[in-house]
Parts: sequence; C-alpha cells; structure tokens
Amino acid sequence: MAGTYVVAPPANPDVDKVDSMPTDLLGREYETFPAPEPLQQHGPARVIAMCNQKGGVGKTTSSINIAGALAQYGRRVLIVDFDPQGAATVGLGVNANTVENTIYTALFDISVDPHDVVQHTAFENIDVIPANIDLSAAEVQLVTEVGREQILNSVLRKLKSEYDLIIVDCQPSLGLLTVNALAAADGVIIPVAAEFFALRGVALLMQSIEKVQSRINPALEVDGVLITMYTKTLHCEEVCQRIYEAFSEKVFHTFISRSIKLPDSTVAAAPVVVYAPEHKTSKEYREVARELIARGIVA
Repeated sequence: MAGTYVVAPPANPDVDKVDSMPTDLLGREYETFPAPEPLQQHGPARVIAMCNQKGGVGKTTSSINIAGALAQYGRRVLIVDFDPQGAATVGLGVNANTVENTIYTALFDISVDPHDVVQHTAFENIDVIPANIDLSAAEVQLVTEVGREQILNSVLRKLKSEYDLIIVDCQPSLGLLTVNALAAADGVIIPVAAEFFALRGVALLMQSIEKVQSRINPALEVDGVLITMYTKTLHCEEVCQRIYEAFSEKVFHTFISRSIKLPDSTVAAAPVVVYAPEHKTSKEYREVARELIARGIVA
C-alpha cells in the first residue's frame, strides 16, 4: 500500500553467485561484484532512461527490479513512469487513478511542485512518479510547448538532490516523450530480449540516441545493454553473440533469465527481489545492481 514503508529483505551476497550465466559464450570470464558499502550521504542522482522502442523486452520489469535491488543496498531510487500504460506505477502498488498528480501534471502545470507528484511506495528507498492514460495526450501537446525536449529535465532537476538514482521507464516508441527522457538522462540502459526480432529495435534506438547526443544532450552515454528473457537455447546464444559483437563490454555480465516469478511478482505489485528474494532471477537483478555500483554508474 503506497505510503506505508516496508523494509525490503536484505540482499545476501553469500547466496547471490549466479552460476547459470553463459559468459563463456561472450568470451569473458564470469565476474562477481562485491556487495557495496553503505552510502554516507545521498544524491545527486544519476538519471538513467530505461529505453527500447520494442515492447515486451522486460523494460518495466527491469526498471522495477533494478530499483528494488539497489534499494536493498541502501540506494534511494525514484522511478519516473513515462509510459501511458502506467505499468511501473501498478507494478509498485500505486493506483494512478486515485492520486491527485501524475507525471502528466508535472510536465504541463508549472504551478505544481515536482515533490508533490512523487508517491512513496510500500518499499523502503523506492518512490515513483506515477503515470496513467492522461500521458497519452502529451505527445501532441509537447509539439507546441516552448523547450519541448527539455521539459522532463526541468522537472527532474528539482528532485536530483534527494535520490541516488532516477530511472525513467520509457514507453516503447521513439516519440517526443522518449526524446524528453533521453534529453534528461545521463545514461541509457537498453534491455534486449534474447530473440532476433529484438535486434532491429536496438538499431533504431541507437539512431535516436545518436541524434539526441548530437543535437540536445552530448553528455548522454549508453550505460549498458541488459539481455533479458534468456534461455539456454542455440537461438538465444546466437542472439547474445550478435548483441555482444555490437556492444562489447557495454553488455552486462549477468543475463536475466526467463522466469514465471517475474509476472507473478507483477501481480503481487512487488519487485521480485522482495517477492521471491532467494529465486535465481532475484539474484540476477542483485548482481546487475552490484555491477552498476562497481562500474561507478550508480554511487
């Protein structure tokens, strides 16, 4: 229930060694990352856009569960639901139809303080700016707005000091909302399902990222490519090899396995690291969180 804090179960580094990842396929020795030290202070946040124009690749699931894993390590995370479907909002147990303000309000009503749009979730260290179907009108409205590509940036600028990470969960398209997310972001994480159809979407997304880097946000970086929905099949291995050839060391060392626990946790409106903390998929997301910290992407 939103507004009621529940301490997430502590991550246990002794049980988090992931022994099922095909890292030899990518020619890399499997690397484990240490449990991070607690932070002495919080902020300013790095803003990461979780982005892929193809739907169904685990984008929202990864936003929620990377946030959940980092929260277990004491990092304060804000998820900005930037998809009119509001999946991240629902997945964190918030009813966007009953709250007074959403991300749509923050974008278009300059009298609203962004702090008043933030909703606490039931999970310690995780807040969310909710979205609902109102956001679907934003693509049209943004066309006539002054500084239309920078509106989200102006909202998040006022919140950065209170968080260690802000994740913008983008919609599966390359319209003005996604451009706003890329303009506001320091980095991009690209979730890619281990299937050939997903590769074309990544190529188109990279073209958009390069345009934003060239014209709006030259500091934007690709922080990583996260392979999701992995299964031990020849098809998956071939796709993973293609992804590695394109992105090399940008590919996270841990792949996220296909698992029924992920949709189950969505129904339960909880990160899988809370819903099933000892499950393999939870261990995988905690390993991704530790890699983000070890690589200096997140403090």
